[in-house]
Amino acid sequence: MTRMVRWEPPLLPVLGQPAFPVRQAWCVGRNYAEHAREMGVDPTSSPPVFFAKPAQAVHGQSRVTFPAETESLHHEVELVVLLAEGGRNVSASEWADRIHAYAAGVDLTRRDVQDRLKKAGQPWEISKGFDQSGPVGAARLATEWQPAAEHLISLQVNGVVRQQAELGTMIWPVPALLERLSAEFTLQPGDVVFTGTPAGVGSLNPGDRVLARIDGLPDLEFHLAST
Repeated sequence: MTRMVRWEPPLLPVLGQPAFPVRQAWCVGRNYAEHAREMGVDPTSSPPVFFAKPAQAVHGQSRVTFPAETESLHHEVELVVLLAEGGRNVSASEWADRIHAYAAGVDLTRRDVQDRLKKAGQPWEISKGFDQSGPVGAARLATEWQPAAEHLISLQVNGVVRQQAELGTMIWPVPALLERLSAEFTLQPGDVVFTGTPAGVGSLNPGDRVLARIDGLPDLEFHLAST
């Protein structure tokens, strides 16, 4: 008997539009100078660090189950880009018409797992790509909203601000970042790109409530459940 293979992509809500099917999530590390410094890296000499999350890590749920086998789960608030078109070696000036929408997101990281694997010289993908590790809020079309230097990006845990910065403090703005990413990978429609986090990353615990905000975009809110 031949077994049919069926796959349904995760869907992200887009204001006033059909849901966005997620093909792949790409992420960048060290895209804000102060965050690079808090991670012990000189931002003036560090190129962008790219890594991936599987599609099933990305979701729009308001409940996130605290992941197993970690005692140090960290939050990283990020601007997320949803791509309508992709390409390889696409220049920064060509990306404007290929972006479908923008959203607020959080890159959840099992920091103790990441540190252990780094020290052992092993890949640390499992510290980033576990289930529910990429919550994303409702997106807004790129025709209705564009990132501006003065827009604030912030994250609160239980009502206390942990992270806050202006989007203008990104080392690589969105078009430049997509140019560099497309030099490494062929990007596709349905890809989402997490564009890096500002300083202030910290630990989360079961029961915590997280609020991620970017000026002009819908808020992302979720709570961490123990099971």
